[in-house]
Amino acid sequence: MAVRAAVLPAVGSPLEITGIDLPDPGPGQIRVRLAAAGVCHSDLSLSNGTMRVPVPAVLGHEGAGTVVAVGEGVTHVAPGDGVVLNWAPSCGACHACSLGEVWLCANALGGAADVYARTTEGTDLHPGLNVAAFAEETVVSAACVLPVPDGIPLTDAALLGCAVLTGYGAVHHSARVRQGETVAVFGVGGVGLAALQAARIAGASKIVAVDVSAEKEELARAAGATDYVLASENTAREIRALTGKQGVDVAVECAGRAVSIRTAWDSTRRGGRTTVVGIGGKDQQVTFNALEIFHWGRTLTGCVYGNSDPAVDLPVLAEHVRAGRLDLSALVTDRISLDGIPAAFQNMLAGKGGRALVVF
Repeated sequence: MAVRAAVLPAVGSPLEITGIDLPDPGPGQIRVRLAAAGVCHSDLSLSNGTMRVPVPAVLGHEGAGTVVAVGEGVTHVAPGDGVVLNWAPSCGACHACSLGEVWLCANALGGAADVYARTTEGTDLHPGLNVAAFAEETVVSAACVLPVPDGIPLTDAALLGCAVLTGYGAVHHSARVRQGETVAVFGVGGVGLAALQAARIAGASKIVAVDVSAEKEELARAAGATDYVLASENTAREIRALTGKQGVDVAVECAGRAVSIRTAWDSTRRGGRTTVVGIGGKDQQVTFNALEIFHWGRTLTGCVYGNSDPAVDLPVLAEHVRAGRLDLSALVTDRISLDGIPAAFQNMLAGKGGRALVVF
């Protein structure tokens, strides 16, 4: 059956909205009709080669929809069920999984190399980060599907699959923000907005949002920021001035740029903690001297997928949503159709726009 999808024909090429042929789900597979998919900066990183992906491919790794059909052996969902796509399912058998660090699973992205569909001309297609959410429908491994928690609309649930898990997890699992601590979040995109809300939920006493765009201040404050700093060479100094010249307890970097990682580090107090969520390229080199590492006693930590376990964390996030502590709609600045994905990518490249949600 042919459906429309956004196909990446080659690394560095524009996405093409075209028809693709999807097979029926085989054993252990599920076919999902998408309700919505988030346009995430990680998809841009895949398309421009910052992260490697087999091509041609259908990108999109953050989505939710309705089960259309299931293959043999699938029992945890049935046709008609609402589901969230999980782009990084853990295998449960590798070393990381044995340690309980499922977000570092060695086999999580194995499905991205598979051929899951073909163009209408017969060209093999790969499923981006496993789930190929930039399409009207997709076929995924049963491990890539989780039931939508009760009371969460499908279009909102799409954001749970990456942005919210990552931003919330960066604050609660990686940085482990405690009641009364001060926090700075660098980058007010989808993940940054989720991190701001998570810091508020954690009880942070001061939450400083940092971004290159003055237009994002209103979004940041609505998400929980108490202060807003426009990124410049004086950012660290401004943040220290807001915190009694000490610096924040925790900085969460969501941009993946050397300058913002370094500034996040400089913005924390002595003994402070910096969690890096943003995905930067190999050309983004961050330098520290040996004396400052000793003197400042700070911690710099990488963070993958918010150090989250989706099966465990989705119900927690859903409870925050139902209680009104977490507003998923606040993460969206633009609702677009499938045809709007190329423009959304162009806006990312130009440094414009916020968070786009594709509604099917």
